[in-house]
Amino acid sequence: MMQLLERAIESVRVAPWDEHNQALVRNVHPPDWVNPEPAARYNLVVIGAGTAGLVTAIGSAGLGAKVALIERDFMGGDCLNVGCVPSKALIRAARTAVDVREADAFGVQVPPGVLVNFAAVMERMRRLRAQVSKADSAWRYREKGVDVFLGQGCFTGSDTVGVAGTTLRFKKAVIATGARAAAPPIPGLAEAGYLTNETVFNLTELPRRLAVIGAGPVGCELAQAFARFGSQVTLIEAMHGILPSEDRDAAEIVRQSLLRDGVTIRCCGGDLKVEAAGRGKRLSVYSHGQHYDITVDEILVGAGRRPNTDGLGLETVGVAYDKSGVKVNDRLQTTNPRIYAAGDICSRYKLTHNSDFQARIVIQNALFFGRAKSSTLTMPWCTYTDPEVAHVGLYEREATERGIPVQSFTQPLEDVDRAILDGEGEGFVRVLVRQGTDTILGATIVARHAGEMLPELTLAITHRVGLRRIASTIHPYPTQAEAIRKVGDAYNRTRLTPRVKRLFERWLAWTR
Repeated sequence: MMQLLERAIESVRVAPWDEHNQALVRNVHPPDWVNPEPAARYNLVVIGAGTAGLVTAIGSAGLGAKVALIERDFMGGDCLNVGCVPSKALIRAARTAVDVREADAFGVQVPPGVLVNFAAVMERMRRLRAQVSKADSAWRYREKGVDVFLGQGCFTGSDTVGVAGTTLRFKKAVIATGARAAAPPIPGLAEAGYLTNETVFNLTELPRRLAVIGAGPVGCELAQAFARFGSQVTLIEAMHGILPSEDRDAAEIVRQSLLRDGVTIRCCGGDLKVEAAGRGKRLSVYSHGQHYDITVDEILVGAGRRPNTDGLGLETVGVAYDKSGVKVNDRLQTTNPRIYAAGDICSRYKLTHNSDFQARIVIQNALFFGRAKSSTLTMPWCTYTDPEVAHVGLYEREATERGIPVQSFTQPLEDVDRAILDGEGEGFVRVLVRQGTDTILGATIVARHAGEMLPELTLAITHRVGLRRIASTIHPYPTQAEAIRKVGDAYNRTRLTPRVKRLFERWLAWTR
């Protein structure tokens, strides 16, 4: 068994080889797995066992379909193995570290010199990841009626997929192979070596000096976490500022938080070059017209994704694709009407929950001749910095570009009692409505738990609940979510025009 496990680790690049990673491998790429005898024909053959593939497979099997699921590496995909799950474990540990350091502000005396045990942080992450992996295990999916095949899947004919020397026939097929980290073409980067989200979680020692390339969500989240663990972090971004796609007020709050945590930010970074420097790596970059030489122990690349289209035989079945991924229509149908795609392989939203809900659309359309459209999805997202930035719907700049007249209402958290009591007054709730109405077009929340607050506004947009109804909904006091109700109150105050106010005053005077 140990030799089998050691061979498995080579194919999936997981380290260190401790009890937790061994448990992970046993769940999501069992080294002793025997592929089943294939059925004569499958209702669905799903290639890729990340979120999109898993949801498609188990949902279809639960409805009585005969389903085959193919995975060449780890079941669970990026989210479980090298994405959401391990990163949020690190972020939670980093929050604990800063809470301890700032405990004195709450009257809690902590002895000076408290240090982070990085090896223990990473061991906790691996333990929890292995625990979570049970839900995505090959064994569980087999028990749920899915035929799980481990190996590279490739279309070999108009209705066949080959895997590990076996041919599977399908009525419909689904491509859910996702995407992987891709480094930008920076001179010297490949030669010097670098980390991505696929390798950073293998670390067991904290890099004393760390450069993070890319100030999008991944770069900002991990730059902040490693700074809180004690690394000297430099964050480099080619564009101006950080989180370039987000509300600028929101991004500025996060930028200030990163600076307080000790992150050095070099935005508008140009002419970036990398070279080996003894046991370290040296980066040369221009930022706002000034040249910087930065020597670090590790470089983490947090920018760039590449769709996993290699080796699928897409040309064999007439499925169109390009560097951005597989081409699909609004019903997630590829250029081959019998083949669908879902998740990162075909969507601009590289989000686990997007993959989940696209999979649900595929099930409706592929199995039941449904007409569900991906464009109808209301897509929220969250960047898990501290504070978090969560958003759904349109930004004001997007509404302006589309010619939609809008009105914005903002409730600062510094005026929300629970946020004050929590010591978390930095942030806001901002809601965008169509001018002259209470119809919500978009919302941004900046708060420590913004991701937990956003679903109320996502629900409102999805089901067309306006700000008036939110204002009339009782929110528990004191909660930070009360800020959302306060935004509704702010909208209601705009309805009290001078004319309406005069009518009220006359009525009240008459009734005295």
